[in-house]
Amino acid sequence: MRKFNIRKVLDGLTAGSSSASQQQQPQQHPPGNREPEIQETLQSEHFQLCKTVRHGFPYQPSALAFDPVQKILAVGTQTGALRLFGRPGVECYCQHDSGAAVIQLQFLINEGALVSALADDTLHLWNLRQKRPAILHSLKFCRERVTFCHLPFQSKWLYVGTERGNIHIVNVESFTLSGYVIMWNKAIELSSKSHPGPVVHISDNPMDEGKLLIGFESGTVVLWDLKSKKADYRYTYDEAIHSVAWHHEGKQFICSHSDGTLTIWNVRSPAKPVQTITPHGKQLKDGKKPEPCKPILKVEFKTTRSGEPFIILSGGLSYDTVGRRPCLTVMHGKSTAVLEMDYSIVDFLTLCETPYPNDFQEPYAVVVLLEKDLVLIDLAQNGYPIFENPYPLSIHESPVTCCEYFADCPVDLIPALYSVGARQKRQGYSKKEWPINGGNWGLGSQSYPEIIITGHADGSIKFWDASAITLQVLYKLKTSKVFEKSRNKDEKPNTDIVDEDPYAIQIISWCPESRMLCIAGVSAHVIIYRFSKQEVITEVIPMLEVRLLYEISDVETPEGEQAPPLPTPVGSANPQPTPPQSHPSTSSSSSDGLRDNVPCLKVKSSPLKQSPGYQTELVIQLVWVGGEPPQQITSLAVNSSYGLVVFGNCNGIAMVDYLQKAVLLNLGTIELYGSNDPYRREPRSPRKSRQPSGAGLCDISEGAVVPEDRCKSPTSGSSSPHNSDDEQKMNNFIEKVKIKSRKFSKMVASDIEQKLVLKEKMSQVFIKTPFTAKMSRKLSLPTDLKPDLDIKDNSFSRSRSSSVTSIDKESREAISALHFCETFTRKTDSAPSPCLWVGTTLGTVLVIALNLPPGGEQRLLQPVIVSPSGTILRLKGAILRMAFLDSTGCLVPPAHEPWKEHNVPEEKDEKEKVKKRRPVSVSPSSSQEISENQYAVICSEKQAKVISLPTQNCAYKQNITETSFVLRGDIVSLSSSICLACFCANGHIMTFSLPSLRPLLDVYYLPLTNMRIARTFCFTNNGQALYLVSPTEVQRLTYSQETCENLQEMLGELFTPVETPEAPNRGFFKGLFGGGAQSLDREELFGESSSGKASRSLAQHIPGPGGIEGVKGAASGVVGELARARLALDERGQKLSDLEERTAAMLSSADSFSKHAHEMMLKYKDKKWYQF
Repeated sequence: MRKFNIRKVLDGLTAGSSSASQQQQPQQHPPGNREPEIQETLQSEHFQLCKTVRHGFPYQPSALAFDPVQKILAVGTQTGALRLFGRPGVECYCQHDSGAAVIQLQFLINEGALVSALADDTLHLWNLRQKRPAILHSLKFCRERVTFCHLPFQSKWLYVGTERGNIHIVNVESFTLSGYVIMWNKAIELSSKSHPGPVVHISDNPMDEGKLLIGFESGTVVLWDLKSKKADYRYTYDEAIHSVAWHHEGKQFICSHSDGTLTIWNVRSPAKPVQTITPHGKQLKDGKKPEPCKPILKVEFKTTRSGEPFIILSGGLSYDTVGRRPCLTVMHGKSTAVLEMDYSIVDFLTLCETPYPNDFQEPYAVVVLLEKDLVLIDLAQNGYPIFENPYPLSIHESPVTCCEYFADCPVDLIPALYSVGARQKRQGYSKKEWPINGGNWGLGSQSYPEIIITGHADGSIKFWDASAITLQVLYKLKTSKVFEKSRNKDEKPNTDIVDEDPYAIQIISWCPESRMLCIAGVSAHVIIYRFSKQEVITEVIPMLEVRLLYEISDVETPEGEQAPPLPTPVGSANPQPTPPQSHPSTSSSSSDGLRDNVPCLKVKSSPLKQSPGYQTELVIQLVWVGGEPPQQITSLAVNSSYGLVVFGNCNGIAMVDYLQKAVLLNLGTIELYGSNDPYRREPRSPRKSRQPSGAGLCDISEGAVVPEDRCKSPTSGSSSPHNSDDEQKMNNFIEKVKIKSRKFSKMVASDIEQKLVLKEKMSQVFIKTPFTAKMSRKLSLPTDLKPDLDIKDNSFSRSRSSSVTSIDKESREAISALHFCETFTRKTDSAPSPCLWVGTTLGTVLVIALNLPPGGEQRLLQPVIVSPSGTILRLKGAILRMAFLDSTGCLVPPAHEPWKEHNVPEEKDEKEKVKKRRPVSVSPSSSQEISENQYAVICSEKQAKVISLPTQNCAYKQNITETSFVLRGDIVSLSSSICLACFCANGHIMTFSLPSLRPLLDVYYLPLTNMRIARTFCFTNNGQALYLVSPTEVQRLTYSQETCENLQEMLGELFTPVETPEAPNRGFFKGLFGGGAQSLDREELFGESSSGKASRSLAQHIPGPGGIEGVKGAASGVVGELARARLALDERGQKLSDLEERTAAMLSSADSFSKHAHEMMLKYKDKKWYQF
């Protein structure tokens, strides 16, 4: 073994609990078994952890803003997140450190800056001129609560309304308060005795910047003259105000009220509104006021040059429309369109052609921010169609239950998925381009294809193109299509394990090269899919039913029941293939009336039309056994070269030949050990009904007559050990919860909770996501083992160390990892051969040898022979992942067949080729000489081992964590080498070199706060990883130093230099007679010289971090301020110099005119009239 410096091991490690154990126990191997040295190229300097991008819909949105010149959309959330969207592929995520809800966002239009107002009464100025926006300034209000902000176009003075009804003014350049304050008691009538309520609206008159319209919640609106510091007009209405909007000419404004009415006011007529409209109110005949409706939460008033104005509003529906979906109402002239939304409306904005408030607005679209979606409506087309959303915002269309990440896929895969997915697109969208198109794409140097697959609660699977830090949906597959659905609500579907979401995806196994896909669902079902570009109609869906039974003798063997002798090894078993069932089996019951031999879901018996894409090859279902529902599947693997799929749960393991549609293996976990069981568990007696051929390898229910005693469950008889006493019940229950939570298939998280609290002594409260809470009653426990799952007292906990008690030894052992490979199955093997490696939750690795017939027609006629090899390896903690290296340290991928279209009849020559071909591995191992060895890399929850093959000596060993446990471990390639990447429940991300298991990275990243992270975290090649950070968003990260360095180039730019459109022409007569927009020197009014300084106790200025990039960028820190000040001075200087130049030009022209006049006078002074 190569020596290494301990300092290098510690290089890059953080001081975490896990690193201590690594120092105490470096990798080791037994003396006398010197392994050939493999040169390892990965060092700790190759690793660095950083977040890259966040995709998906902003979780719990609360605010919306749009820059009409830059064409950028901003969304704020209740957790203080900020998401910015430009053209498709340009998006950005930022986070306020406080985590307070964003209540309002205001762009500094075309300035590359944004102001955010938060629920903790802070204002923040974000610099968007850098790729990763950063806060330049913050202002914390100490004595007042911020309720509304308004920043006029091309102004640096921000109006801030408060809960007390006062208005403060902030200079956005310096982020300091002006001494100018509008106090509520000055704004309202002196005779008014009551407080007007918080400020809900502020805006300046579009035609006169010196007039400010202030809306108070109680119903009072005030037009304030900024220069004279007094109210010009006061408008009162007896209903609370929610929003106010101006007509662009500045002569009228509209208010929306809590009784569902709109009031339109003339500025100069404060006595009563010109018009009162109740858009959704029933008009009563005798002239009475219409019935009150729900509040109109927001209204916008937009004008067009060639037609009627648009009045757009949210809310205001009649109270008797119970169950009606939220609506956006568009009133245009005499027509009123009510547009129903799928979720409640958070906010909406009308997108207009001009940023100037005093010009015709010309609205062209409405962007509607919903609770769980973003909708853009085209106002220019009849019927107001929506635009097709190009952002990846539909991740959460159905809750994500699992996901897998594949980097460096075959290059033809994304085009193939895109071509079949393009046919699934909906029709009826607007024909126009997506109007939010600001920013520029990054220059991505990474060009390898990346695919993310998400499995969902409704049984759907989505394939996403994730190349070059973007995300785009490629194809959606609905796995529930093969099952019958209940027609009416009263008829309860045959979904026994779960009440809701019976089709939810738990595990995805995918071979990118052959395009074979296999899924395991929550109702103990497995579906195998082939990819095809042809549409087919499947007359009968091929299906198999498998009866996986758990039967062991307990410690307390009931009287009268003799323990049988140990079972003989099942080495030479040769199971008989059985024809697949053509239709679902009928329900049968055992003698005591318990359900038996029935699957949880019913497969369709009618022909199934299968579109191009993934098409069902075979459906496998586990069936009920004597009143006990089948246990959920905990592991799954598919191999296209061998034509096999294998899956396991806490009862045992089953292997299916999907080419012959036959069950090859069906064993309880204990039976896999044969006579080598370290726990000496014994199969329950009597087992007379076992089929003699194969010694228990063919336990299936395909049309076979099942003897009556065979149908009895271990829980059904009076001598059942499960019913012996309460303690045994509880122990079984604990063990089941342990198995479920380890595989994280939408289960109750009590076991993890105890491990986090007791093992790591963490003080944090375990957070249950709504999804986890919903699934919490769906454990597939036997009916007599279902105590109340909401146990308040978490007093029971089970140590996961190696010192387990005798009762724990008797507990169920689930299959936790499966890996097909071509390697050495036994110590005596001289050449690698196909086999299956099986890992269990008790840390055992077992090897099953596969004897495959020749390829071609023989493969379909001769049986595959499966035999446990007797090889057993042991690790501490449940087995998570296995992989194989060749003698040079390169990864040996599982064998696979290249993809080919199977729905097209083959030519004769092709058939001949297939006949001659034997399925072989594409790995380097197939061409190895006898003397060359391999390495098995095995990662468990606690440790990793590298086993030398065929000798089965432990070459290297690393204890990953003592106090926590590994949630996810993956063997991945990085920088043309490979490593083991692990994510621990204590929040650490670690990487280890292979094969020597040297620690390379150990960074505390994020603690396991909910089941969603545990269920979705995954590593992939090239230093990429991801997890579901919220129910609607995917967070991607990298652990590669190279990617971190290139990230700046790969990110898109939000700000692009764009000229501000020209201001509208005032026109000759308006200029002559004083009409048009009146400007205001706000600097003179709000500056320190005239208004004085604001009270220091009112607000506290906090300088922002600005980000390191900002120093390099256009506007960050002091440099940015100087640049901005210089820019302002330059602009002012330019204007002054322009003025001077114009004056000078006028003087010179006047001077030249006088000279010319004088010359003319001299020329013609002495001449007579007739001389001209």
